Amino acid sequence: MITGKTKTVGILGWPVGHSLSPFMHNAAFAALELDYTYVPLPVEPDHLGEAVAGLKAMGFVGANVTIPHKVTIMPYLDEIDPSAQLTGAVNTIVIRNGRCIGYNTDAQGFIQSLTAKNITLKGKTVVIMGAGGAARAVVSGLIQHGIDKIIIGTRNAVKAQEFVTLFPAGTNLQGCDWHDELFADAIAQCDILINCTPIGMSSSQQIELPINWQNVKTTAVVCDLIYNPPLTPFLAHAQSRGHIVINGAGMLVEQGALAFELWTGEVAPRSIMLDKLIKFI
Repeated sequence: MITGKTKTVGILGWPVGHSLSPFMHNAAFAALELDYTYVPLPVEPDHLGEAVAGLKAMGFVGANVTIPHKVTIMPYLDEIDPSAQLTGAVNTIVIRNGRCIGYNTDAQGFIQSLTAKNITLKGKTVVIMGAGGAARAVVSGLIQHGIDKIIIGTRNAVKAQEFVTLFPAGTNLQGCDWHDELFADAIAQCDILINCTPIGMSSSQQIELPINWQNVKTTAVVCDLIYNPPLTPFLAHAQSRGHIVINGAGMLVEQGALAFELWTGEVAPRSIMLDKLIKFI
């Protein structure tokens, strides 16, 4: 039961009605009998600064941040944790003593979704499709865990090259067009192949990722950050060839669990969060 003592957390986005985070987090709070509630907070971009001030004024203990606010919210916060500085985006806010502190749990959430499946990262070569915010979080996590080489493939070579400059000099990171010879070579060498684009999210979408599956090693792990549908055409094709496939549900749960732990100080009930998520996808 929600009372005047209930601690409130929300998710800021526009739109936000599609988010499954309220279901996942409220199930976790109930499982641990914590007096917290999690609510969706649709905020138009022009009112983002007012919304952050409102979180403080109404005594929220924190919030998640989703599209399109992950970057634009940063100037309105009082402090940016190194996790968010490296990824250049905030997906979690913790409010302590009237101060909003921005974190990013996406990067570590992705890594934990791989390690939970016993995927080895150190010394591996990774190919990433896409150069948006999701890709930046994934790369940030990978370069902290001993990945040997990362190749970014996009439909626009200039965007791929600009993406590379976002990371420290000396990082073994290359950007190229999907149709470059470099990309074809990378596909043949990669140990982990990751889709960080929204391609495959819509069943009506006719676009396909330009992968020559004949050149992909059968031992390569294939990941898609999309979790709905659970098996995108990209993953279905990989699975039919015998690849280990991982969708975005694990990352969603792990990043959410890390946020949950920042807000509550309690170990998140990950299995319960995953079970609740699966019921809605």
